[in-house]
Amino acid sequence: MSLRQVAGRLRAALLVLLCTTLLAACTRPELYKQEAYVFGTRVDLTVYGEPRETAEAAMAEVLREFDRLHRAYHAWQPSELTALNDAIARGEVATVSNELATMLTDARKLSETGDGLFNPAMGALIEMWGFHADEFVPRRPDPAALQAVLHAAPRMSDLIITGNQVESRNPAVKLDLGGYAKGYALDRAAAILHAKGIENALINIGGNVMALGKKGDSPWRIGLQHPREPQPLATLPLYDGEAIGTSGDYQRYFELDGKRYSHLIDPRTGGPAEASQSMSVLVTPREGAGTLSDAASKPPFIAGDNWREYTRRYGIEHALRVAADGRIEVTRELRARLQFAPGTSRVIVVD
Repeated sequence: MSLRQVAGRLRAALLVLLCTTLLAACTRPELYKQEAYVFGTRVDLTVYGEPRETAEAAMAEVLREFDRLHRAYHAWQPSELTALNDAIARGEVATVSNELATMLTDARKLSETGDGLFNPAMGALIEMWGFHADEFVPRRPDPAALQAVLHAAPRMSDLIITGNQVESRNPAVKLDLGGYAKGYALDRAAAILHAKGIENALINIGGNVMALGKKGDSPWRIGLQHPREPQPLATLPLYDGEAIGTSGDYQRYFELDGKRYSHLIDPRTGGPAEASQSMSVLVTPREGAGTLSDAASKPPFIAGDNWREYTRRYGIEHALRVAADGRIEVTRELRARLQFAPGTSRVIVVD
């Protein structure tokens, strides 16, 4: 064989290799993303491995559902929830949607599990601290008004739910589903995506995240926000059907006279909880995983050093807390997954 023939065959082989590489690149599954601002926070949707039209249509439907939920259950703008609150204040029985009745029944159960530290009935306290507004005005509530609400002790167990009829034994109940709705929206998004045949997606609602499937050959990987620095505290893989939720004093807060006041209110004191900077819980696959990841992060955040008791009550073994003094406490199960940022110190593993 001549040198010219050898060179020709080499060129042909290289051309085949190049075409094969280009074809693989052209057929490689792609990521499609959509963003929005709903529930007072940023929403990010990602779909992997589907045609563009399929991915975009499914994500658009999810965002429409988020907008519906936002409008239906808004805590201070006119909504089905505010209409229910008005009826409760008047001592009347309200007829609500089947969806809202189901949500309230579930929220009541989650509240009881957490000794009322997750308490959607205390919307009056959240309003007093100025968090029923799009822009926070630094202010402390009137002490007498705050004590009046504490004395009335509104709680979810005050609700009487019969079918889609709702009333309250306590007219001080003012419902705010801000600690529940984002998790519920995760579950709704997962249901919509599954119905559309989407197998691999990541749903992120302001740090409340649910994973469907995986990203190619690898699981989805997410970061846990550092509560005091503009960077992740740690990263971890999130597997199919898992959801993670974080409650933090850095998400919605104001500062007054050098002190931070967050929207996470301790129903025992009527003031913002101060024992923790952040609390993350990872819920392994189960029905309502998204909802649980949202609601179940509140009681351990508020409980402070007794946080592990509350994560156990909710059947959660993967959890991480950053205490008020900056020390990091993490369960053994979650520590095995985490990759902390370089230089991270004061990590305490708990059982």
